[in-house]
Amino acid sequence: MDIGAGSGSYEPTDLAVVPVEPSELMIRQRPSSLPPAVRGVAEALPLPDKSVDAALAVLTAHHWPDRPAAFAEIRRVARKRAVFFTHDPDATFGWLDDYFPGLAGDTTSRYPRLDEFDVLGRVTVEPVPLPSDCSDGFTAAYWRRPDAYLDEGVRANMSTFALLDDRVVADGVARLARDLADRSWHSRYASLLTLPQLDVGYRLVVAELAPAPAT
Repeated sequence: MDIGAGSGSYEPTDLAVVPVEPSELMIRQRPSSLPPAVRGVAEALPLPDKSVDAALAVLTAHHWPDRPAAFAEIRRVARKRAVFFTHDPDATFGWLDDYFPGLAGDTTSRYPRLDEFDVLGRVTVEPVPLPSDCSDGFTAAYWRRPDAYLDEGVRANMSTFALLDDRVVADGVARLARDLADRSWHSRYASLLTLPQLDVGYRLVVAELAPAPAT
């Protein structure tokens, strides 16, 4: 199952997938080539016990208001494994934090701390450096292309910006535009301009699911 499946951008096409998505708007944006989504939330997955081999959650766990309940549901529904692409709240978004403070939010209410996943079973965590030409459009995707963050349409596709105060965003955009125009951004972050990739805190978390405790 793909939890928080959205329009299906990260779904494997060589496996049978059950997409679960809470937003009717996102469900309508799914292409007809992908399986239809089931409307539901992570805290109450609309699937029978042990009905899928694995759970996938890409940049969605920070939207779950009750993560313990969601993790319990994952263990109920999935037989083997849960895979998350997320951001480590103890890491930074690099230079973006200098212009847009608060992107990562409060660590107790936004991105899950990595030790939260331990309730699922045996967990491994791997860094996922972002290539300089990353085009996926999530928060730090354009770390080497700062002009992108001046585009309101680009920012509109990043939930982290939607959660910031409008004044913080406006101030950051104004300062970034000024620093790009006078090239002070390029001087300050010159060390980034030749890097092929950068670790800005994204992590692949794989949990080999432990049996749910008896109740």
